[in-house]
This record gives sequence, structure tokens and C-alpha cells, in this order.
Amino acid sequence: MPARVSRRACLASVLAAPLRAAISAERLGLIWEGDSLRVAAPRLRFIAGPSLERLKDGASVTYFSQLSLSLDGHATVQARAIDRFVVSYDLWEATFSVAKLSGSRRSASGLSAAAAEAWCLESIGLDASRLAPERPIWVRLDLRTERPRSEETVVGESGINLTRLIEVFSRPASEAQAQWSLSTGPLRLKDIARGPRGG
Repeated sequence: MPARVSRRACLASVLAAPLRAAISAERLGLIWEGDSLRVAAPRLRFIAGPSLERLKDGASVTYFSQLSLSLDGHATVQARAIDRFVVSYDLWEATFSVAKLSGSRRSASGLSAAAAEAWCLESIGLDASRLAPERPIWVRLDLRTERPRSEETVVGESGINLTRLIEVFSRPASEAQAQWSLSTGPLRLKDIARGPRGG
């Protein structure tokens, strides 16, 4: 006897399908800027849903990003860059502030949600100076929110613990965490569009 599916569950599945399709259909864009690979994902919206609700309730939201590069179809990671961003919301100005708390620290304020998302993505990069221009590469961007109670294990007195950050992405996201993934490849470095500092 086939299992019965409730009308509500069926409707939720139908409504969610376009969103899942839109996210999975988008491929990660890459820009070769100087010696770095930068990401482009104009349709990726991560300051939204429960994260946006938390921000408008006065809480800050932490996002972890991992940009990984593979030479064998994502089987093994050849290089990776992990970053941490904290986003907050100004209730009076109705604008967002964002700070990068790993690597070269910097911040920005007075941003719209889309501008804050773009700022985070533009801050993510991977050293490509040792890559052979002709060799095929695969690149993947993983982004997820982190539970506030677990931040203390990632941030210590000496700063960001990169080993712990890698562990964050080595385990599945919990139900309380939002996550996004985009990838691309195979493609060659020589075929990637050059950015403004790419020469």
C-alpha cells in the first residue's frame, strides 16, 4: 500500500522545488585577479530566511566560508581558503554591517543585504600563483552559518583556529545551520576571465 503524503507536505515540496533548482542550477563563477582566484555568485542569497530574522531581532550572524580547489574532480582538496564573517543589522538605519575576522581583517557598514552579500563574496579568494594555466581544475564554495555556542571552539585568545574551522566543514551541518554550496569545473586557469588586477 503506497504511503500517503499530506496535502501540506506536497504543497511545501512544490513551493520549495524552484528554490532548490535555482540554487543547484547556478554554477560558481570565477575571476582571475592578480595571483588569486575570486568567486562570483550574483544569485546567491544567504542573508535571508532565519538568518535575516535573527539579524532583525538584534543578534549578529556568523558565516564560515570554504573555497576549495581540486585537481581530480573534488576527490581530494589541493588548496583551500577558509574565512569567517560576522554580519549585524542596524535597526535604526535599516542597513547591514559586515566584518571579515580572518586573514586580512576589514569591515564595511551602511550596506543593503545584497551589498553585504557581495562584499563577503568579493573578500573570498584562493592563491593561484602555482597553478599551471593548462591544467584542469575544480573549485567549490561552501558557506554556512555557525551556531553561537560553538564559536568559542573556533575563536580563541590567539585568534581564529584554522584547524577547528576545517573541522567545521568536515562534518554535516546541523538542522540549526543554513548552508550553501556552489561548484564549477573542470576548467583551465587560462580560460578564466581576468579581473581588474589580472594584467
